[in-house]
Amino acid sequence: MNVIAMIPARLEATRFPRKLMQDLGGKTVILRTYEATKNTNLFDEVYVVTDSQIIFDEITKNEGKALMSIDIHESGSDRIAEAVKDLDAEIIVNVQGDEPFQDKESLRDLLTVFVEDEEGKIDVASLMFSISDIGEINNPNNVKVVTDNDDFALYFSRSPIPFPRDDKFAKYHKHIGIYAFRKEALLKFTKLEMTHLERTEKLENLRFLAYGMNVKMVQTTHQPIGIDTPEDLEKARELLGKRISC
Repeated sequence: MNVIAMIPARLEATRFPRKLMQDLGGKTVILRTYEATKNTNLFDEVYVVTDSQIIFDEITKNEGKALMSIDIHESGSDRIAEAVKDLDAEIIVNVQGDEPFQDKESLRDLLTVFVEDEEGKIDVASLMFSISDIGEINNPNNVKVVTDNDDFALYFSRSPIPFPRDDKFAKYHKHIGIYAFRKEALLKFTKLEMTHLERTEKLENLRFLAYGMNVKMVQTTHQPIGIDTPEDLEKARELLGKRISC
């Protein structure tokens, strides 16, 4: 099974412009993410896919692999679909460029579901972990997911789902935005029109469900550290410092 990791990387993020080029322990955030992904040794190839010459040069001058986007894209999935169109790969993993602390075990579990999927039912796989803090549950920046008995996604939402009509039965799972696609599913996804659900919640994963694609959710206990704000960057620097000193 030929597996590649693609890291979509925009320079001008809305909430924290140029965050991927910020310093994180002597290296940029995007380079840290690239190296962490490569060092898992789970992938046949790892690429950064970007619309920025600055990011492209940052990766290639450090002996990494990068691809320049040709078209303008609304989502990271669209960006990597353009890049993988002519690449030899069965499974493509979309790794977030602002998450420099990759968890090897979680990524391995994500890939394992495709190995075990003998009937080819899974189009996409992603990660989730349990949450119980009411602030996290109600936070619209935390995407929640509900699944069926086989852990296939039923719905994603920024709202707290399920509604806690009876608190003693309520269980909540936060979605982690790392996706593993079958190549044909990824290419199909980008040709589909956005639906009203996706436009309403601003969640591209709702497009999978609207068109009947099977999204397998994989439970993990690892909570990734994403860098969305300058405050997040400071936390990441503290964590990296502790890891280096150990």
